Amino acid sequence: MNNNDILLRLRYALDIKDTDIIKAFELGGMEVSREEERAMLTKVHDQVFEEDDSFEKNVYEKMINNKLLDTFLNGFIILKRGEPKNPVPQLRNGEVKHINNVLLKKVKIALALTSDDMLDILARAGVYPSKGELGAILRKEGHRNFKPCGDKYARNFLKGLALYYRD
Repeated sequence: MNNNDILLRLRYALDIKDTDIIKAFELGGMEVSREEERAMLTKVHDQVFEEDDSFEKNVYEKMINNKLLDTFLNGFIILKRGEPKNPVPQLRNGEVKHINNVLLKKVKIALALTSDDMLDILARAGVYPSKGELGAILRKEGHRNFKPCGDKYARNFLKGLALYYRD
């Protein structure tokens, strides 16, 4: 699953409007035009996909890297929760390695979800992790109990999020 798939699934799950996506990028510190936003969400249909591995081969008109998705998620937090009273400077200047972990953490913050809410969302998608497993995924990279979040886990979280918010 690539970052464009993540943005597209998040948009569907939470019914995010185009203007809100553009606003979230702006709040995150990046100017994105309406055409660029559309290109991020438009698949190129020139390729033939194998049915069992189609998630990995989706190609979009404008591909999103990890840093750009992180920028969107930062802006999404501000869009949903408002400007922080004491803004913390962004320390992350390098590459974002585990984007799926970042996705779960930042969506949890933006939507003010508790761990129990997240477990309920995952249960709706048919995944039943323990609180310890979820805590390991939400830990900071470098912590001794940190566990990388795989694509399948992130995909199930986004599926459960859609079921949770669209029912």
